[in-house]
Amino acid sequence: MTTTRHERFGGDFQLDDDILYLNHAAVAPWPRCTLQAVQAFARNNAARGSEHYPQWLATERRLRERLRALINAPADDDIALLKNTSEALSVVAFGLNWKTGDNVVSSNEEFPSNRVVWEALSRKGVSLRQTDLHDTETPEDALFSQVDEHTRLIAISSVQYASGLRLDLRRIGEFCQRHGILFCVDAIQSLGAVQFDAQAVHADFVMADGHKWMLGPEGLAVFYCRAELREKLKLYQYGWHMTDAYVDFDRRDWQPANTARRFECGSPNMLGIHALEASLALLQEHGMENIETQVLANARLLMDAIEASPSLALLTDPAPGRHAGIVTFRHRERDNESLFKHLTGHGVMCAQRGGGIRFSPHYYTPQEKILRAVTLSEEKA
Repeated sequence: MTTTRHERFGGDFQLDDDILYLNHAAVAPWPRCTLQAVQAFARNNAARGSEHYPQWLATERRLRERLRALINAPADDDIALLKNTSEALSVVAFGLNWKTGDNVVSSNEEFPSNRVVWEALSRKGVSLRQTDLHDTETPEDALFSQVDEHTRLIAISSVQYASGLRLDLRRIGEFCQRHGILFCVDAIQSLGAVQFDAQAVHADFVMADGHKWMLGPEGLAVFYCRAELREKLKLYQYGWHMTDAYVDFDRRDWQPANTARRFECGSPNMLGIHALEASLALLQEHGMENIETQVLANARLLMDAIEASPSLALLTDPAPGRHAGIVTFRHRERDNESLFKHLTGHGVMCAQRGGGIRFSPHYYTPQEKILRAVTLSEEKA
Protein backbone atom coordinates (compact mmCIF):
# COMPACT_ATOMS: atom_id res chain seq x y z
CA MET A 1 0.00 0.00 0.00
CA THR A 2 1.32 3.44 -0.93
CA THR A 3 1.91 5.76 2.02
CA THR A 4 0.43 9.22 1.55
CA ARG A 5 2.23 12.43 2.38
CA HIS A 6 -0.26 13.15 5.14
CA GLU A 7 0.32 9.73 6.71
CA ARG A 8 4.08 10.32 6.68
CA PHE A 9 4.14 13.89 7.94
CA GLY A 10 0.67 14.73 9.24
CA GLY A 11 1.42 13.84 12.83
CA ASP A 12 4.57 15.95 13.12
CA PHE A 13 2.69 19.19 13.86
CA GLN A 14 -0.48 20.25 15.62
CA LEU A 15 -1.37 23.52 13.92
CA ASP A 16 -4.99 24.59 14.26
CA ASP A 17 -7.15 23.62 11.28
CA ASP A 18 -7.90 27.24 10.38
CA ILE A 19 -4.19 28.11 9.99
CA LEU A 20 -2.56 27.94 6.55
CA TYR A 21 1.06 28.20 7.65
CA LEU A 22 3.25 29.52 4.83
CA ASN A 23 5.75 31.53 6.86
CA HIS A 24 8.70 29.24 7.65
CA ALA A 25 11.08 31.82 6.17
CA ALA A 26 10.14 34.02 9.16
CA VAL A 27 9.37 32.01 12.31
CA ALA A 28 8.37 28.36 12.20
CA PRO A 29 5.83 26.58 14.40
CA TRP A 30 7.37 23.92 16.61
CA PRO A 31 6.78 20.24 15.87
CA ARG A 32 5.02 18.10 18.45
CA CYS A 33 8.29 16.50 19.49
CA THR A 34 9.83 19.92 20.22
CA LEU A 35 6.86 20.98 22.31
CA GLN A 36 7.17 17.72 24.26
CA ALA A 37 10.93 18.17 24.74
CA VAL A 38 10.46 21.70 26.10
CA GLN A 39 7.66 20.58 28.41
CA ALA A 40 9.76 17.69 29.71
CA PHE A 41 12.75 19.96 30.29
CA ALA A 42 10.59 22.52 32.11
CA ARG A 43 8.98 19.88 34.32
CA ASN A 44 12.39 18.39 35.13
CA ASN A 45 13.85 21.77 35.99
CA ALA A 46 10.86 22.77 38.09
CA ALA A 47 10.82 19.51 40.03
CA ARG A 48 14.52 18.65 40.34
CA GLY A 49 16.45 21.84 39.61
CA SER A 50 19.89 21.10 38.15
CA GLU A 51 20.03 17.50 39.37
CA HIS A 52 20.09 16.19 35.81
CA TYR A 53 22.53 18.72 34.39
CA PRO A 54 24.81 15.91 33.06
CA GLN A 55 21.88 14.71 30.93
CA TRP A 56 21.33 18.28 29.73
CA LEU A 57 24.95 18.40 28.63
CA ALA A 58 24.43 15.13 26.76
CA THR A 59 21.56 16.80 24.88
CA GLU A 60 23.88 19.69 24.06
CA ARG A 61 26.46 17.25 22.66
CA ARG A 62 23.78 15.57 20.54
CA LEU A 63 22.74 18.96 19.18
CA ARG A 64 26.31 19.80 18.16
CA GLU A 65 26.58 16.48 16.37
CA ARG A 66 23.26 16.98 14.59
CA LEU A 67 24.37 20.44 13.45
CA ARG A 68 27.71 19.02 12.35
CA ALA A 69 25.90 16.46 10.22
CA LEU A 70 23.43 19.03 8.89
CA ILE A 71 26.17 21.20 7.38
CA ASN A 72 28.82 18.46 6.95
CA ALA A 73 31.39 20.05 9.24
CA PRO A 74 34.50 17.90 9.83
CA ALA A 75 33.89 17.63 13.60
CA ASP A 76 31.47 18.79 16.25
CA ASP A 77 34.34 20.84 17.68
CA ASP A 78 33.78 23.09 14.65
CA ILE A 79 30.26 23.97 15.84
CA ALA A 80 29.57 26.95 18.10
CA LEU A 81 26.15 27.67 19.61
CA LEU A 82 25.52 31.42 19.51
CA LYS A 83 22.49 33.61 20.10
CA ASN A 84 21.62 34.44 16.51
CA THR A 85 22.90 34.97 12.98
CA SER A 86 23.82 38.57 13.68
CA GLU A 87 26.09 37.60 16.54
CA ALA A 88 27.84 35.02 14.37
CA LEU A 89 28.30 37.52 11.55
CA SER A 90 29.71 40.02 14.04
CA VAL A 91 32.22 37.43 15.29
CA VAL A 92 33.53 37.21 11.73
CA ALA A 93 33.29 40.88 10.78
CA PHE A 94 35.01 42.23 13.86
CA GLY A 95 37.31 39.27 14.37
CA LEU A 96 39.16 39.55 11.07
CA ASN A 97 42.24 41.73 10.81
CA TRP A 98 41.23 44.31 8.22
CA LYS A 99 43.40 46.82 6.40
CA THR A 100 42.30 50.23 5.21
CA GLY A 101 41.10 49.86 1.64
CA ASP A 102 39.82 46.31 2.01
CA ASN A 103 36.33 45.55 0.72
CA VAL A 104 33.56 43.01 1.20
CA VAL A 105 31.42 41.94 -1.77
CA SER A 106 27.76 41.12 -1.25
CA SER A 107 24.38 41.75 -2.87
CA ASN A 108 21.75 44.45 -2.54
CA GLU A 109 19.12 41.85 -1.57
CA GLU A 110 20.58 40.81 1.77
CA PHE A 111 18.62 40.83 5.00
CA PRO A 112 19.92 43.64 7.27
CA SER A 113 21.81 41.10 9.43
CA ASN A 114 24.12 40.44 6.49
CA ARG A 115 24.45 44.09 5.53
CA VAL A 116 24.64 46.21 8.69
CA VAL A 117 27.54 44.24 10.14
CA TRP A 118 29.70 44.88 7.07
CA GLU A 119 28.64 48.53 6.80
CA ALA A 120 29.78 48.95 10.41
CA LEU A 121 33.34 48.23 9.24
CA SER A 122 33.49 51.58 7.45
CA ARG A 123 35.21 53.11 10.47
CA LYS A 124 38.04 50.63 9.87
CA GLY A 125 38.36 51.81 6.29
CA VAL A 126 36.55 48.77 4.87
CA SER A 127 33.90 49.24 2.20
CA LEU A 128 30.88 47.10 1.35
CA ARG A 129 30.18 46.52 -2.34
CA GLN A 130 26.56 45.54 -2.96
CA THR A 131 25.87 44.21 -6.40
CA ASP A 132 22.56 43.80 -8.22
CA LEU A 133 22.31 40.04 -8.67
CA HIS A 134 20.34 40.54 -11.88
CA ASP A 135 22.83 42.85 -13.59
CA THR A 136 24.69 40.09 -15.43
CA GLU A 137 23.96 36.69 -16.93
CA THR A 138 24.07 34.95 -13.54
CA PRO A 139 23.92 36.22 -9.95
CA GLU A 140 27.33 34.64 -9.35
CA ASP A 141 28.84 36.65 -12.20
CA ALA A 142 27.29 39.77 -10.68
CA LEU A 143 29.17 39.08 -7.45
CA PHE A 144 32.42 38.33 -9.23
CA SER A 145 32.20 41.58 -11.21
CA GLN A 146 32.63 43.55 -7.97
CA VAL A 147 35.78 41.71 -6.88
CA ASP A 148 39.18 43.37 -7.13
CA GLU A 149 42.61 42.96 -5.56
CA HIS A 150 41.32 44.50 -2.30
CA THR A 151 38.41 42.09 -1.82
CA ARG A 152 38.92 40.10 1.39
CA LEU A 153 35.59 38.36 1.68
CA ILE A 154 32.37 37.52 -0.16
CA ALA A 155 29.32 37.50 2.14
CA ILE A 156 26.12 36.12 0.70
CA SER A 157 22.93 34.38 1.75
CA SER A 158 22.45 30.90 0.35
CA VAL A 159 18.85 31.87 -0.45
CA GLN A 160 17.69 35.48 -0.61
CA TYR A 161 15.07 36.12 2.05
CA ALA A 162 12.74 38.26 -0.10
CA SER A 163 13.02 37.01 -3.67
CA GLY A 164 13.80 33.38 -2.80
CA LEU A 165 16.74 33.38 -5.22
CA ARG A 166 19.09 30.46 -4.54
CA LEU A 167 22.79 30.98 -5.20
CA ASP A 168 25.26 28.48 -6.65
CA LEU A 169 27.40 28.29 -3.53
CA ARG A 170 29.83 25.75 -4.94
CA ARG A 171 30.69 28.06 -7.83
CA ILE A 172 31.17 31.01 -5.49
CA GLY A 173 33.29 28.95 -3.11
CA GLU A 174 35.53 27.71 -5.91
CA PHE A 175 35.97 31.29 -7.13
CA CYS A 176 36.94 32.39 -3.63
CA GLN A 177 39.44 29.55 -3.32
CA ARG A 178 41.11 30.47 -6.62
CA HIS A 179 41.42 34.12 -5.65
CA GLY A 180 42.34 33.77 -1.98
CA ILE A 181 39.08 35.33 -0.77
CA LEU A 182 37.19 34.29 2.35
CA PHE A 183 33.66 32.94 1.88
CA CYS A 184 30.93 33.67 4.44
CA VAL A 185 27.49 32.08 4.01
CA ASP A 186 24.33 33.16 5.80
CA ALA A 187 22.48 29.84 5.52
CA ILE A 188 19.36 30.72 7.50
CA GLN A 189 17.06 30.15 4.51
CA SER A 190 18.73 26.84 3.61
CA LEU A 191 19.38 24.80 6.72
CA GLY A 192 16.43 22.54 7.40
CA ALA A 193 14.90 23.16 3.96
CA VAL A 194 17.50 21.85 1.51
CA GLN A 195 20.72 19.91 1.82
CA PHE A 196 23.86 21.88 2.67
CA ASP A 197 27.52 20.87 2.53
CA ALA A 198 30.00 23.39 3.92
CA GLN A 199 32.93 21.36 2.59
CA ALA A 200 31.58 20.96 -0.92
CA VAL A 201 30.93 24.70 -1.26
CA HIS A 202 34.30 25.61 0.35
CA ALA A 203 32.67 27.81 2.99
CA ASP A 204 34.96 29.42 5.55
CA PHE A 205 32.11 30.60 7.76
CA VAL A 206 28.48 29.46 7.99
CA MET A 207 25.80 30.76 10.32
CA ALA A 208 22.04 30.36 10.78
CA ASP A 209 19.36 30.85 13.40
CA GLY A 210 17.34 27.79 14.31
CA HIS A 211 13.87 29.35 14.26
CA LYS A 212 13.09 29.14 10.56
CA TRP A 213 13.45 25.98 8.46
CA MET A 214 15.19 24.11 11.30
CA LEU A 215 11.89 24.40 13.23
CA GLY A 216 13.52 25.47 16.48
CA PRO A 217 13.25 28.43 18.85
CA GLU A 218 14.53 31.95 18.51
CA GLY A 219 17.68 32.74 20.46
CA LEU A 220 19.91 29.89 19.30
CA ALA A 221 22.08 29.74 16.18
CA VAL A 222 24.78 27.58 14.68
CA PHE A 223 28.16 29.09 13.77
CA TYR A 224 30.73 27.15 11.78
CA CYS A 225 34.26 28.41 11.32
CA ARG A 226 36.86 26.48 9.37
CA ALA A 227 39.29 25.09 11.95
CA GLU A 228 42.42 26.76 10.57
CA LEU A 229 40.70 30.17 10.78
CA ARG A 230 39.45 29.95 14.36
CA GLU A 231 42.49 31.50 16.01
CA LYS A 232 42.65 34.21 13.33
CA LEU A 233 39.40 35.72 14.58
CA LYS A 234 40.04 38.20 17.38
CA LEU A 235 37.82 37.64 20.38
CA TYR A 236 35.79 40.49 21.83
CA GLN A 237 33.60 38.47 24.19
CA TYR A 238 35.13 36.64 27.14
CA GLY A 239 33.74 34.48 29.91
CA TRP A 240 34.07 31.22 31.78
CA HIS A 241 32.61 29.01 29.06
CA MET A 242 35.12 29.89 26.32
CA THR A 243 38.26 28.91 28.24
CA ASP A 244 40.32 25.79 27.60
CA ALA A 245 39.58 24.30 31.05
CA TYR A 246 36.15 25.79 31.61
CA VAL A 247 35.10 23.25 34.27
CA ASP A 248 38.11 24.12 36.43
CA PHE A 249 36.79 27.29 38.04
CA ASP A 250 39.92 27.92 40.09
CA ARG A 251 42.38 27.80 37.22
CA ARG A 252 44.14 31.12 36.57
CA ASP A 253 46.38 30.31 33.59
CA TRP A 254 43.53 29.96 31.12
CA GLN A 255 43.55 30.28 27.34
CA PRO A 256 40.66 30.43 24.86
CA ALA A 257 39.49 26.96 23.90
CA ASN A 258 41.00 25.67 20.67
CA THR A 259 37.55 24.48 19.56
CA ALA A 260 34.59 26.54 18.37
CA ARG A 261 33.59 26.86 22.03
CA ARG A 262 36.03 29.81 22.09
CA PHE A 263 33.17 31.84 20.56
CA GLU A 264 30.72 30.95 23.36
CA CYS A 265 31.49 33.27 26.24
CA GLY A 266 28.89 32.25 28.79
CA SER A 267 26.29 29.74 29.95
CA PRO A 268 24.46 27.84 27.19
CA ASN A 269 20.79 28.34 26.33
CA MET A 270 19.69 24.97 27.68
CA LEU A 271 16.00 25.50 26.99
CA GLY A 272 16.75 26.39 23.36
CA ILE A 273 19.20 23.50 23.09
CA HIS A 274 16.54 20.97 24.12
CA ALA A 275 14.08 22.47 21.64
CA LEU A 276 16.42 22.64 18.64
CA GLU A 277 17.84 19.19 19.31
CA ALA A 278 14.34 17.72 19.17
CA SER A 279 13.51 19.57 15.94
CA LEU A 280 16.71 18.44 14.22
CA ALA A 281 16.14 14.89 15.39
CA LEU A 282 12.82 14.98 13.53
CA LEU A 283 14.38 16.37 10.35
CA GLN A 284 17.15 13.79 10.45
CA GLU A 285 14.63 11.01 11.08
CA HIS A 286 12.90 11.96 7.83
CA GLY A 287 16.25 12.56 6.10
CA MET A 288 17.33 15.86 4.57
CA GLU A 289 17.22 14.38 1.07
CA ASN A 290 13.52 13.59 1.58
CA ILE A 291 12.89 16.95 3.26
CA GLU A 292 14.46 18.79 0.32
CA THR A 293 12.47 16.78 -2.20
CA GLN A 294 9.23 17.68 -0.47
CA VAL A 295 10.14 21.35 0.08
CA LEU A 296 10.96 21.73 -3.60
CA ALA A 297 7.81 19.86 -4.61
CA ASN A 298 5.68 22.21 -2.50
CA ALA A 299 7.46 25.23 -3.96
CA ARG A 300 6.90 23.88 -7.48
CA LEU A 301 3.21 23.26 -6.78
CA LEU A 302 2.92 26.82 -5.55
CA MET A 303 4.80 28.35 -8.47
CA ASP A 304 2.82 26.36 -11.03
CA ALA A 305 -0.46 27.49 -9.47
CA ILE A 306 0.68 31.12 -9.44
CA GLU A 307 1.88 31.01 -13.04
CA ALA A 308 -1.43 29.44 -14.10
CA SER A 309 -3.40 32.25 -12.48
CA PRO A 310 -4.25 35.29 -14.65
CA SER A 311 -4.48 37.39 -11.47
CA LEU A 312 -1.02 36.68 -10.07
CA ALA A 313 2.57 37.36 -11.16
CA LEU A 314 5.42 35.15 -9.94
CA LEU A 315 8.48 37.09 -8.72
CA THR A 316 10.68 34.16 -7.63
CA ASP A 317 12.89 32.59 -10.29
CA PRO A 318 11.23 29.23 -11.11
CA ALA A 319 14.31 27.75 -12.81
CA PRO A 320 15.59 24.51 -11.25
CA GLY A 321 18.38 25.23 -8.78
CA ARG A 322 17.39 28.88 -8.42
CA HIS A 323 14.93 28.55 -5.57
CA ALA A 324 14.42 26.58 -2.37
CA GLY A 325 11.29 26.95 -0.24
CA ILE A 326 10.52 30.67 -0.68
CA VAL A 327 8.01 31.76 -3.33
CA THR A 328 7.22 35.45 -3.77
CA PHE A 329 4.48 36.84 -6.01
CA ARG A 330 2.20 39.83 -6.45
CA HIS A 331 -1.38 40.44 -7.49
CA ARG A 332 -1.65 42.16 -10.87
CA GLU A 333 -4.39 44.52 -9.71
CA ARG A 334 -4.35 44.54 -5.93
CA ASP A 335 -1.78 46.28 -3.71
CA ASN A 336 0.35 44.15 -1.42
CA GLU A 337 -0.87 45.71 1.82
CA SER A 338 -4.54 44.95 1.19
CA LEU A 339 -3.73 41.47 -0.10
CA PHE A 340 -1.61 40.75 2.96
CA LYS A 341 -4.43 41.84 5.28
CA HIS A 342 -6.89 39.76 3.30
CA LEU A 343 -4.71 36.65 3.52
CA THR A 344 -3.85 36.96 7.21
CA GLY A 345 -7.51 37.64 7.93
CA HIS A 346 -8.25 34.23 6.44
CA GLY A 347 -5.59 32.43 8.46
CA VAL A 348 -2.78 32.49 5.87
CA MET A 349 0.50 33.07 7.70
CA CYS A 350 2.80 34.80 5.20
CA ALA A 351 4.91 37.96 4.83
CA GLN A 352 5.29 41.07 2.69
CA ARG A 353 8.73 40.88 1.12
CA GLY A 354 10.48 41.76 -2.12
CA GLY A 355 7.70 43.85 -3.60
CA GLY A 356 5.12 41.12 -3.12
CA ILE A 357 3.73 38.44 -0.87
CA ARG A 358 6.11 35.73 0.33
CA PHE A 359 4.88 32.18 0.89
CA SER A 360 7.26 29.64 2.43
CA PRO A 361 5.75 26.17 2.94
CA HIS A 362 7.81 23.41 4.56
CA TYR A 363 7.97 19.69 3.86
CA TYR A 364 4.85 18.83 5.84
CA THR A 365 2.58 21.61 4.52
CA PRO A 366 -0.58 20.02 3.07
CA GLN A 367 -0.90 20.60 -0.66
CA GLU A 368 -4.57 21.45 -0.31
CA LYS A 369 -3.68 24.31 2.03
CA ILE A 370 -1.08 25.60 -0.42
CA LEU A 371 -3.67 25.64 -3.21
CA ARG A 372 -6.25 27.19 -0.90
CA ALA A 373 -3.84 30.04 -0.16
CA VAL A 374 -3.37 30.64 -3.89
CA THR A 375 -7.13 30.74 -4.42
CA LEU A 376 -7.47 33.30 -1.62
CA SER A 377 -4.66 35.33 -3.21
CA GLU A 378 -6.53 35.57 -6.50
CA GLU A 379 -9.49 37.39 -4.99
CA LYS A 380 -9.90 41.02 -5.93
CA ALA A 381 -10.38 43.71 -3.32
